[in-house]
Amino acid sequence: MTKTDRIKYLRIALVVTGLVFTFGLWPLTVLWPSGWAWHTEGRSHYLEMIIGLYATLGIFLMLAARNPLVHGSLIWFTVWSSVVHGGIMAVQSFSSHHNMGHLWGDVLALFLVAAVLAWLMPSDA
Repeated sequence: MTKTDRIKYLRIALVVTGLVFTFGLWPLTVLWPSGWAWHTEGRSHYLEMIIGLYATLGIFLMLAARNPLVHGSLIWFTVWSSVVHGGIMAVQSFSSHHNMGHLWGDVLALFLVAAVLAWLMPSDA
């Protein structure tokens, strides 16, 4: 894949990821709580906080799509924070049988985001 193609697809991936982070996480926690919401009993301050953080990151990813090479540190932060966050959640998923849905929900999604963005990021950026 040429560098031009990588940047084109990276821009698309940043917009899609940004839209999901900004607008898609809350509906996912409602539609499939066992795969997306860690604290489902009553109001979860944790869930509100994490949705707010990811919505903010999503907005900045969409802005970064305009010129991804200028925003490489934000993209690499998204890659590595997704790996770390997903890794911690993967381990925590094994702590109780009712957390196993996360392996197919948010854990898998974070690893997918990290893999796609890392693969599309040009190596000389």
